[in-house]
Amino acid sequence: MATEDRVLKSSVAAGDGAHNENAAERKSRKAERARAPVPLSHQVAGHKYGVHKVGILQHYDGTVLKQLQPPPRGPCEMQFYTQVFAQDCTDPHLLSLQQHLPKYYGTWSSPDKPNELYMKLEDVARRFTCPCIMDVKIGRKSFDPFASKEKQEEHIRKYPLMEEIGFLILGMRVYHIASGSYISHEQFFGRSLTKETLKTGLARFFHNGEELRKDAISTSIHKIRNILCWFEGQKQLHFYASSLLFVYEGSHHIGNAKNGNKALTGQEYRQAEPENKSNAHLSISKLKNSCGHTNCSSILEAIHNVKKVNGFGSHSLHHQSLGMMADMEAKENTVAEGKRSNGGKEENVEVRMIDFAHVFPSDSSDDGYMYGLRSLICVLEQILQD
Repeated sequence: MATEDRVLKSSVAAGDGAHNENAAERKSRKAERARAPVPLSHQVAGHKYGVHKVGILQHYDGTVLKQLQPPPRGPCEMQFYTQVFAQDCTDPHLLSLQQHLPKYYGTWSSPDKPNELYMKLEDVARRFTCPCIMDVKIGRKSFDPFASKEKQEEHIRKYPLMEEIGFLILGMRVYHIASGSYISHEQFFGRSLTKETLKTGLARFFHNGEELRKDAISTSIHKIRNILCWFEGQKQLHFYASSLLFVYEGSHHIGNAKNGNKALTGQEYRQAEPENKSNAHLSISKLKNSCGHTNCSSILEAIHNVKKVNGFGSHSLHHQSLGMMADMEAKENTVAEGKRSNGGKEENVEVRMIDFAHVFPSDSSDDGYMYGLRSLICVLEQILQD
């Protein structure tokens, strides 16, 4: 009888162990589900998870997971980020470029799908309470030199004005104060804009339903100029189908409550913030007027001026000197206006370069991208003037 009791107790203990193990497994699975990436809620353009074959997710630590596109685009973009954020990078142009990109934290894959590779990137909008976000494709061409003739014709057909205007609004999400909700416009909105409606369409991003956020416009112009300075000082990379991501704080409470939550897990390149080396090329940017004329009266005139700056029309040294003076004056006014409007808090506005699946080595200036930047600056300045 004693032997039977011992066997019974042993069986009960084994049963309890199995029960406890199952409970632990369930708890572990529940925790894993809570930590599983979710679709990025504030994405305004690009490949969306659940809609396209590849998409963008939000990691539980707050970073963005961008799934690698099929070759050659995905490997090209990952190689670009890896090169720019390499720990042993000594190239001054690439080190200076870091400040204009989302930070890169290596790659990530799910244990369930190890073959699906994602790039782990900084979520530029995460620290904002009510982020207003816009994605603008930059350049005179939205396709790279290796695109097939059919692909080129398809892109031109989608937006014939890209060559002349130099940028295309891919999407925006604007917080309206009165309703406490977001107003969104997708890619069809941007493609519907003409030379006559472009300024009004772009201004929608900076209007919160009550007022035009001139502070956000001024600071955005200042940040675009910094990116333009970088491009004016480099002749090693050409960017195609790349975008600028705009973010500004839409809430009246501009304390950036989320700013303290910066913890990151996984592989991270722990580099100090790069020194802004774009000032070394300031004299170049002064000589190449970035369409800072404050008397542009229309989009057509703005585009005409941009063409002259980019070498698509003749202009003398005298005109360059006038451009330099106008550029300096515009920069001073922009910085002053930004400081007056938002107390000098540039942290409430972000402008970052994104999407690098079509970046190629070069030995010449990226005139197409710079053309788009200058055109965008000019239109934003017109919005401020009006």
